[in-house]
Amino acid sequence: MRLAIFDLDHTLLTDDSDFLWGQFLCDEGHVDRAEYEATNQAYYQQYLAGTLDMLEFCAFALRPLAAHDPQTLYAWRRQFMAERIAPIVAPKAPELLARHRAEGATLLITSATNRFVTEPIAELLGVDHLLATEVEMVDGRYTGRVAGLPNFQGGKVTRLRQWLAQQPQAYTSTIAYSDSRNDIPLLEMADEAVAVDADPVLSAEAAKRGWRAISLRG
Repeated sequence: MRLAIFDLDHTLLTDDSDFLWGQFLCDEGHVDRAEYEATNQAYYQQYLAGTLDMLEFCAFALRPLAAHDPQTLYAWRRQFMAERIAPIVAPKAPELLARHRAEGATLLITSATNRFVTEPIAELLGVDHLLATEVEMVDGRYTGRVAGLPNFQGGKVTRLRQWLAQQPQAYTSTIAYSDSRNDIPLLEMADEAVAVDADPVLSAEAAKRGWRAISLRG
């Protein structure tokens, strides 16, 4: 059985959902723009450079979840999905996902972005399986802390191996898609690696290793 693994931000989407969620909170006045926006931008640049301390970033990015009740957050998220996410699904992503479904593959999204943001995106894309950075909940409220290992860089490999060990069936082949230098460990793990609209570091690595390179942006 075949497993098709997809990064989310800048791969199936043309932008970064984590960064856009922060910008949405600023634009809607749910956080203080003067305090939040520059820090959000700085962490995003660290992500692009491959130098992000994920736990430090999560301590910042998850703080708004702890400050509000879930029903308020879910209402904001519905607006965010409609206004910021639906328009940035990569034009050729639905076709790629549909092709793998038609071939009988299991589809899995693996994202460093937290589950609060990514779960409805996976639903929008029709992908049943999602690995994401988990957010702790206690007594029905988000605490603002990460639960378990962040799903980032080598953590994606560890989390994927744990997920595979829990599946009732074995996968005989795997194909992985990503845009990011941060996902080179994930791509190395797959039987087939595909660079999607890749950043310069991944693009060079894909050329060196003979990995296929594609664009989903039309």
